[in-house]
Amino acid sequence: MKPIIGVTTFLSESSKYSTVSRNYTDSIYAAGGLPVSIPIVAGETNYSEYIDMVDGILFTGGNDIAPYFYGENPVKELHSMSSIRDEYEFSLFKSAYEKNMPIFGICRGIQLINVALKGSLYQDIYSQCPGTLGHSPEQTASDEFYHSVKISRDTKLYDIFGEERIFTNSFHHQSVKGLGKNLIATAHSEDGIIEAIESTEDRFLLGVQWHPECMTKRHPMFLKLFSTFVQASSTYKQREVVL
Repeated sequence: MKPIIGVTTFLSESSKYSTVSRNYTDSIYAAGGLPVSIPIVAGETNYSEYIDMVDGILFTGGNDIAPYFYGENPVKELHSMSSIRDEYEFSLFKSAYEKNMPIFGICRGIQLINVALKGSLYQDIYSQCPGTLGHSPEQTASDEFYHSVKISRDTKLYDIFGEERIFTNSFHHQSVKGLGKNLIATAHSEDGIIEAIESTEDRFLLGVQWHPECMTKRHPMFLKLFSTFVQASSTYKQREVVL
C-alpha cells in the first residue's frame, strides 16, 4: 500500500479556500506516494490526529513566517503573513517531529522547519545580505533553471543528486539565517544563501529553498527528492504497522 503523504495548505486571500498547488500533489503521486491535503481548520491548533493518519508530511511554500516567532520585529520589506497558517504548521511539525515521521520542506517549508527548531531567518535577503544575487525572478517560468546550488558531500542531498553542483529555479526573498537545533546547512547558492538543510539525527528531515515540485515534469532529476521522501515514508509506515 502506498504511503500517505500529508500536504500543508494555505488560506486564499478571501479565507474561503484552504488550498495548495497541484504541482506538489502531482510530484508526490509520481514518486509513489498518496497525497492528502491537510486543511486549515478555523480555531484549531492541535492537529495531532491528522499526523496519526499520515506517514510523511510535506510543508509547502507561501507566506512569510511572522518574525515574532523567532524574536524579531518586521523589516519594511516583509511580505504577506498569516499567523493562522504559522500556528497550524508549527502544530503539525511538532506532532510529526515527536513521532520521528519523515518531513520534507519546500521554500517556506525549509524556513518553517528552521524556525520550529528555534532557528531564525533573514526577513529579506536583498536588504540584509550584502552581495546577494538574484533569487526571485519575475516573468520567468517556474520550471526554468535560474541559479546554481553547491551541495556538500556526505549529506542526504548529495546522496539524492550525486552531484556537487546543480541548477535550480528560485522564487524567494527570505532564507535561513541562524540554524535551528540539530540542523546543518547542506547546500548554498554562489552568494552564500543557504539552499538546503537536513537533520544531524537519524531521521528524514530535509528542506530545500527552491521549488522542485515545479521542475519534476520537465527535469525528472528533481523527482528524486520526492522519491526519497516517499520511500522514507514507506519505511516509516511499515515500522508503524509492526509496532
